[in-house]
Amino acid sequence: MENLKVSFEVVAPLLILMLVGAFIRKTNVIDESTVKKMNSVVFKVFLPVLIFNNIYRSSIDDVKNIETALYTSGVIFFSFVLATVFVCLGEKDNKKRGAMIQGMCRSNFVIFGVPLCVSLCGEEIAGKISIAAAIVVPILNVMSVIVLEIFRGGKPQFKKIIKGIITNPLIIASAIGLVTLISKIRLPQIVSISVNDVAKIATPLALILLGASINLKKVKGNIKQLIAAISGKLIVMPFIGISIAASLGMRGGDIALLIAALASPTAVSSYPMALQMDSDGDLAAQIVAFSTTLCIVTVFLWVFVLKQFGLL
Repeated sequence: MENLKVSFEVVAPLLILMLVGAFIRKTNVIDESTVKKMNSVVFKVFLPVLIFNNIYRSSIDDVKNIETALYTSGVIFFSFVLATVFVCLGEKDNKKRGAMIQGMCRSNFVIFGVPLCVSLCGEEIAGKISIAAAIVVPILNVMSVIVLEIFRGGKPQFKKIIKGIITNPLIIASAIGLVTLISKIRLPQIVSISVNDVAKIATPLALILLGASINLKKVKGNIKQLIAAISGKLIVMPFIGISIAASLGMRGGDIALLIAALASPTAVSSYPMALQMDSDGDLAAQIVAFSTTLCIVTVFLWVFVLKQFGLL
């Protein structure tokens, strides 16, 4: 029951913020046009600052090896390939394809996974998580941009995809963060404090806007896509990644890190990115909302089963 309590305590604040967003939209405090404009600001300003700040505040000296992070990155790459094949076989709408693939593979690693991992293994694993985040988050962003560009509509163009990657605010923020981390560049304290304050705004605002954007009337038309995306995100992809890791001899903190990276709900930032890149915003929002809610149960089951088998 302790694991269920941990999962609930991590997820509950996220759900409350989404409900706040739904309430202010329902009461017409903000209209649809305002929500779209604010989502654009979140995508172009607040989320990039959050990503930069998370990487900047990591310490590359915390761990002596990055094998687990590299393995996780490989699994993420494979999951994008597998999800693309699966989705293309069953879905014909390109906009839905992009939203589904991103929803299956892009984890809420920093917001949900990190506190869960620390709860399971203690603060001593914080260094390994920081390094993993510095490597995994940029890869998640790059793969998401590639997928959304490919399924943006029309014939995929290599130059357009490359341009989409190098001009994406989240990719740029990740690159700058990695440069400062590797080169050990330190910002002046007054700038660092301001960056940290702006970063704190990103997640609450993104969740509130997500709640304001969810259109329950359109859920019925996306049932098949939602079942496929959420099952892939919370069950299939973690099963593949964790099973292979267990067969390779990974245990304890390494498995906990994989739960954080693979079994976490779909990243909140996937919704504003889907909107900005002409994907199906309604479906993207629904995948985030439902995966966040259902992960309370699925993460509890993952932790319970893995402890029963002595892997955690």
